Amino acid sequence: MRYLLPILFLGIFFVNCKKEDQNLTYQEQLDIDEKVIEDYLAENNLTAEIGDFGLRYIIEEPGEGPNPTSTSTVIVKYKGYLPDGTVFDESEAFQTSLNGTSLISGWRIGIPLFKKGGKGTIFLPSSLGYGEFGTGATIGPNQILIFDIELINFL
Repeated sequence: MRYLLPILFLGIFFVNCKKEDQNLTYQEQLDIDEKVIEDYLAENNLTAEIGDFGLRYIIEEPGEGPNPTSTSTVIVKYKGYLPDGTVFDESEAFQTSLNGTSLISGWRIGIPLFKKGGKGTIFLPSSLGYGEFGTGATIGPNQILIFDIELINFL
């Protein structure tokens, strides 16, 4: 019985430490995400441009014409995956509005970097994806997302 109180104290201490680790500021989480993305790029011998809000991108084929705007409806072919290679979604011809609230922020920022026929990859820190909550069984909290994208067309 006399050991119960110290064990209970240690349990509360470790739970509180874990809780504090989960309550990172936006900038602290972004710093962690950027390091993971930079490491991924280095390990895969890739060079990416830096966009807004920590987004990284590689344009493999520039495409032609103007870029879509934040109000464009786009048709894209894409594959979404995690840095460990786990594919969580892909589509041959997905149509969506860039000003739609159903899109993650990373798409609203990243897709306008492409022109019609353009291909490339966007690397999203967790704040531009599903943030601290994640979604579904595959995308956990504070998960970096990678999308291979081809902008087929836009309206």
